[in-house]
Amino acid sequence: MDWRDEGTLIAVRPHGESAAIIEVFTLAHGRHAGVVHGGTSRKLAPVLQPGNQLSVEWRARLEEHLGTYRVEPILSRTSATLGDRRALYGLGAACALVSFALPEREPHRGFYTATQTLLDSLGTEADWPALYLLWERALLEELGFGLDLTACAVTGATEGLRYVSPKTGRAVTEAGAGEWAERLLPLPAPLRGESPSHAGEVLEGLRTTGYFLQTRLAPALGDRPLPEARQRLVDRLEREARET
Repeated sequence: MDWRDEGTLIAVRPHGESAAIIEVFTLAHGRHAGVVHGGTSRKLAPVLQPGNQLSVEWRARLEEHLGTYRVEPILSRTSATLGDRRALYGLGAACALVSFALPEREPHRGFYTATQTLLDSLGTEADWPALYLLWERALLEELGFGLDLTACAVTGATEGLRYVSPKTGRAVTEAGAGEWAERLLPLPAPLRGESPSHAGEVLEGLRTTGYFLQTRLAPALGDRPLPEARQRLVDRLEREARET
């Protein structure tokens, strides 16, 4: 069994004396793990950094085996984000969530493309946090926990949407919310794909997507805690919002 593909390295851990087990998010083969012999060597260690884009060749005697990888670097995203701590946190959060959430060896072509767009924006586009927020919304949708933000669940209105129901994931207007507004989640402009007016709106959106990641997605995966890398990103954005 063997195939060749291209993908983003999302996780790496030592294996034995000098090898490494890596997870690569590929276009045609989804999240796929394998062993890299000599993966902790001086030659390969800089290549095997989460976020880097790789050309990979996977081989195994049987398809169900872990298999081995041969890797060649295509793009170093870690070097592109080293001077921007916020972008480095964004890179870590995205890679950790892909490793956490996506099933193994199952292609997700549309979400793969969205992930590439997000990762390429880190450190190069100032508004990438808003793009990251939409990426988390896309992750929920990809795995069957999508939010319905097209119309109010109470009134049917398509304008003036202000909240998200934590029970249904549907949008609600201020009029539709009534006395229940304090129990609803925020629906800021960037969560609808519109430009944020201030950094706090992205954080409001992350509060909403974070709720569904924690209460819907995580329990479906065995109730594992969300990766700490996501919280580090949120903490960083909150700190920057307070400073500005």
